[in-house]
Amino acid sequence: MMRLGWNTTSPGRSDKIPSMTYEAWSPLFLGMVVAMLLTTTVQWFMYRERIYGLYALYTLTWAVYFIINHFGLPINIGNFYKLLLSYSSYILYLELAKVFLELKSHPKFLRWVTYVQWALVAYCLIKTYIYLFTDFWQTRLHDLLLHPVRFALLAVGAYIVFTFYRSKDMVVRFFIAGTASLMINHAITVLLLIRSTTFSLQLPLWQHPDLFIQMGVVLDLIFFSLGISYRHRREAVRQVVVEKDLENEREHHYRKQLEADLILKQLQHEKTEVQMRALQSQISPHFLFNSLNTLSSLIDESPPQASEFVDELSSVYRYLLRSNENELTTLNLELGFIHSYFHLLRTRFGSGVSLEIAVDQAYNRAWIPPLTLQLLVENAVKHNVILAEEPLVIRIRTNDQRQLIVENTLQRKPLRVDSNGVGLSNITVKYQLLNQPEPTIEEEDGWFRVTLPLLVPQNMLVRQQT
Repeated sequence: MMRLGWNTTSPGRSDKIPSMTYEAWSPLFLGMVVAMLLTTTVQWFMYRERIYGLYALYTLTWAVYFIINHFGLPINIGNFYKLLLSYSSYILYLELAKVFLELKSHPKFLRWVTYVQWALVAYCLIKTYIYLFTDFWQTRLHDLLLHPVRFALLAVGAYIVFTFYRSKDMVVRFFIAGTASLMINHAITVLLLIRSTTFSLQLPLWQHPDLFIQMGVVLDLIFFSLGISYRHRREAVRQVVVEKDLENEREHHYRKQLEADLILKQLQHEKTEVQMRALQSQISPHFLFNSLNTLSSLIDESPPQASEFVDELSSVYRYLLRSNENELTTLNLELGFIHSYFHLLRTRFGSGVSLEIAVDQAYNRAWIPPLTLQLLVENAVKHNVILAEEPLVIRIRTNDQRQLIVENTLQRKPLRVDSNGVGLSNITVKYQLLNQPEPTIEEEDGWFRVTLPLLVPQNMLVRQQT
């Protein structure tokens, strides 16, 4: 594969160079190699990939190798430079083979190629000593010893071609095509060198061994360049496909996440619904128990009032049963229920209890948990003294902050009343389950006050703002 140990002379060089001599045509091949070198260097600066750097160095060593022919150096110095350049090119060629042929997936072949590279390094050191510090390079024996090395290098290239020529990978095929071109031309070069080791630059170009080296190198570089370009394009397409797959995977994951979030929200909603049902089911027996106690008292005290109480109780309980079907009810319906409920209280307590309602009609369609007002009114009756001369006043009103205020005069019973904890805690838990601000409870200026947030529909808010 390499041009080693032959002499290039230019005796009797004249100003006129025959057009078909090697010296006349050599600059053409050199120009082609330099052009490919510039192109590859630009690609390396653009992509910064190792394969472009190796290819640029490979092209550079051959360009310098061809230039050496025109310097007129002493034979041993010229051969020394050509030795370093040609064998450096071969080492770089094997390094390119590792990338083109993806030898990482062929560990045994990779080790073999590495051994060959180190053998070439050792050979270069030996030949450097011979050319620079001995006269052995001038002997006939030295010339004879060069031929086995040349055939060994041809055998290495031939083995690579034979091993990978069946590959269906286009990048590998381009590399094998370049190697085969290089091997064929170098085989012709070896045959010429066996015949003679001294050549003039004025020889017809088809008789000079460097012509076939240059032809092989140019074809080799062209195929390598095509292989690198195809590899880059394939990697770009592969990257696009990978990015597309990643995008599809992200979209699929996002859809799965949305579905999972939706299922979670549904489960949370169902859980909230169950908890609301449980809270509302606590109201029914509690309310029924107090109503039956009231009815029991009225039967003995006033049978006509007891009969009227039963009618009102059935009306109230009808609403109570319907309210268990919904998490929310309108303030208007709740106020209607409170009128019926308060009628039961008036039946029992007479003028000892008073109800004042001052609700802005704009909030009639606002939402609150059902039976909220009933619990607050019942709580006021349960914990306070009710006397005709000192009536318990209960107020239900709204403010400008979209809040409902339920308050009563504070006149606590002297003895503590037993409580099962259903009232205020029940209302607080309902607002927590609805993800709403909790009610505020306060005592001020002789009043017990509970402030509840109203859940106002969006369209109602728009009308209020306009």
